[in-house]
Amino acid sequence: MKYLLLIYQNPTNFESLADDERNRLMNEAGEIMNELAESGEWVGGYGLAHPSTTKTVQVRDGVPAVTDGPYLEAKEHLAGFCLIQCETEERAVDIAKRWPDARLWAVELRPLMEEAGTEM
Repeated sequence: MKYLLLIYQNPTNFESLADDERNRLMNEAGEIMNELAESGEWVGGYGLAHPSTTKTVQVRDGVPAVTDGPYLEAKEHLAGFCLIQCETEERAVDIAKRWPDARLWAVELRPLMEEAGTEM
């Protein structure tokens, strides 16, 4: 089954970390990605640019509106995502628990759906 790990961070808190702490978090995530690539569970993933670069697009009654910033006002923002393929949900949860951002902010785990609406 395929799962999406949505990685959340608080940009202010992240930027306030010492350089060595930020590097340690990034290296730890890189080690997990390498492990998942070796096991065949890594499908892909990317980090996202700073939330200040976000554009939110909404169309209401045929009228588009484009605004700067994330859709929701929140301290935590989506910082990146990973796509993994695991045999069980328990394995996916184990991976999410190990992700370094889960210790400081949050990692959301969601199964992907097929076009027919069934989980992949």
